[in-house]
Amino acid sequence: MTGQPMLQRRTLVGLSTALLLGISAGTHAQTTYPTKPVKFVVAFAPGGPADIIARLLGQRLSESLGQPVVVENRAGAGGNVASGIVSKAAPDGYTLMVNTSSLAVNVSLSKNPGFDAEKDFTLASVVASSPNLLVAYPGLKAQNLQEVVAEAKSGKLNYGTAGAGTTPHLTAEYLFKVLAKVDVTHIPFQGAGPALNATLGGQVEMASVALPAAVEMVKGGKVRGLAVTSNKRVAALPDVPTVAESGFPGFEDYTWVGVFAPSKTPAEVVQHLNSEINKILRSADFQAKLAGVGFEPVGGSTKEVADYLKTELAKWAKVVKETGTKVE
Repeated sequence: MTGQPMLQRRTLVGLSTALLLGISAGTHAQTTYPTKPVKFVVAFAPGGPADIIARLLGQRLSESLGQPVVVENRAGAGGNVASGIVSKAAPDGYTLMVNTSSLAVNVSLSKNPGFDAEKDFTLASVVASSPNLLVAYPGLKAQNLQEVVAEAKSGKLNYGTAGAGTTPHLTAEYLFKVLAKVDVTHIPFQGAGPALNATLGGQVEMASVALPAAVEMVKGGKVRGLAVTSNKRVAALPDVPTVAESGFPGFEDYTWVGVFAPSKTPAEVVQHLNSEINKILRSADFQAKLAGVGFEPVGGSTKEVADYLKTELAKWAKVVKETGTKVE
């Protein structure tokens, strides 16, 4: 493969337009769902993008559904622990999973992830997306991405992530191994929060995480922002350059967060969830909350998000192959 970057943003065709115009995802069949509390099983530890979205969305969804939405973190194996649990849950809409694009990665990365992304789940909504961010321990000598690459050529560096198989993991592997051609050791954690705490404490030199998990730590000077993977600098961290600005033109990548139901969940239940989430995403105050932590709303119909998942599965299978990334 040439040095041209492969990680380009995949947008959901028509979704932003649908949100802006207030177009409903479609009429849904009348349903009495829900009649009891709904559980969000979050695939990562508190403080990461999945957890942030689960709590922001859960609060609003409990109001619109008329039932409590309970958040339960089940971290482990780059999201595979939660995926395994929810894939076997009763398909009644009362046990849902909030996971990131790691689900699309893990089916290619893991020899036996314990689930089939397409057969075991129905994607009810792609809620939001965010660029990824590379941050450094404040004591790291390298001050920017180019200096990190130079240091990596002459010595050993490592970086933490929310887990093997997360998109920030594959983003960093592609950046370091394929484009920069340097060896930087990956240290997986059980969420972006633990990875960032390890970076703050100097246990790892860097972390690659979805931007929302690190915004406040960078603003507070607890960790140093090295580069963001969006196509332009983000308003929340205007002083942090893009990867493209840092010597890798065209590089761009994002992490998305979705709500998944077990397969065989009644179509009218999935449609009801999809419609209610889209209504929330069209709300100006909810969009402001997302923007405040570095997210952009996505949304879309059930067909659009199902098609998007298929493209993501193919995209990340290719990246896993090109980087040669493996899970022990």
